[in-house]
Amino acid sequence: MSASAGPADLDLEEQRARIRRMLDEADRMSAERSKLFAEQSKFAAEQAKLAAEQNKFTAEQNKLMAEQAKFTAEALKLDRALAPWQIILGCMAAGAAFFGAGAAFIKLIGP
Repeated sequence: MSASAGPADLDLEEQRARIRRMLDEADRMSAERSKLFAEQSKFAAEQAKLAAEQNKFTAEQNKLMAEQAKFTAEALKLDRALAPWQIILGCMAAGAAFFGAGAAFIKLIGP
C-alpha cells in the first residue's frame, strides 16, 4: 500500500505546487495590473494638465489677437485722420519742387 500511496501523495503535492504557482502568478499579475492602472492615472493627470495649459495658451492668444485688432483699428483711425494733412504736405512738397525747378530754369535762361 505504501507503494501506491506514494505516487498519489506526489500527485497531490504536485497539484498543490501548481496551485501555489498559479496563485503566485495571479498575485504578480494583479500587482502588474495595479501598477499599470496607476501609470494610466498618472498619464491621464498629465494629459489633463497639458490640456489646461493648452486652453490657457489659446485664451492668451485670443486676448493678444483682440489687442492686435484694437491697435490696428487705432492705427487705421489715425491714418484716416492724417490723410488730408498728408495730401496737403505732399502738394506743398510738389509745389516747392516745381518752384525750385522754375527758379533754376529762370536762372539758367535769365539775364
